[in-house]
Amino acid sequence: MKLVGSGAFTYEVQEGWGRLPAGWKLGWIAAVAVDSQDRVFVYSRSEHPLILFDREGNFLTTWGDGILEDAHGIWIDEKDQVYCVERETHCMRKFNSQGELLLTIGNPHQQGAEGEPFNLPTDLAIDAQGDLYISDGYGNARIHKYSPTGQRLKSWGKPGTGPGEFDLPHCVRVDRHNRLLVADRTNNRIQFFDTEGNYLMEWGGFHQPDTIFIDKDDIIYVAELEQRVSILTLEGERLTQWGSGQRLDLPGEFLGCPHGIWADSRGDLYVSEVQTDGRLQKFVRRR
Repeated sequence: MKLVGSGAFTYEVQEGWGRLPAGWKLGWIAAVAVDSQDRVFVYSRSEHPLILFDREGNFLTTWGDGILEDAHGIWIDEKDQVYCVERETHCMRKFNSQGELLLTIGNPHQQGAEGEPFNLPTDLAIDAQGDLYISDGYGNARIHKYSPTGQRLKSWGKPGTGPGEFDLPHCVRVDRHNRLLVADRTNNRIQFFDTEGNYLMEWGGFHQPDTIFIDKDDIIYVAELEQRVSILTLEGERLTQWGSGQRLDLPGEFLGCPHGIWADSRGDLYVSEVQTDGRLQKFVRRR
């Protein structure tokens, strides 16, 4: 039995989680998310890009076949509506809780002009008023704010290392104070903004933060590209972390690069990886 983490955030690695139908394979798993029913959404660069499992790892169904093309970021709201950010197709797709496509933001396969949506976008989040924030990270260094119906309200950010500047904004999340947390990956930090894009503060010391998840208890989980997971309080206190910083094919370590992270209703953690095929680990929280 392999344990990772420490204290109240100690986890047992559940090996072999996630059983696919015969003949199916997963490529790079860019993102993972869990809805209110504890259905686990595995968003990958595969023939079936969005696969649903129950929390025990049993296959349920697929969504978005023939629609989703290049998995990157995912978000699930309180109504179990699912938002999928497509990187190389430069758009975001919104599905209802049954998997029906409701909304597309961006023009699929059309790259925006410099600074304009979208140029290889990465992830998204939703605030308490229902407005959407999409990080436009690989080709741009921007955050775009949208109304719930898909009208662009404003954009901010430019390349750089100073406050409010980005070097690959890779993920955006919203905390209970309606502050935006942006994983500024290549700058090794998380920047905080208000909902109008005003810079508030930042946390440093990360190993290329890829994705952030905030649970109902205001605990922050960060998947870091350089083979590490960190867990922090909303005040920035580091509670625990694990990962050797080396690419290792061992339970609890990371053969690829942690890229997606989410926790279910019991506090169990799911971490997906890129730069290797089919890697998603479940970490069962010890109580």
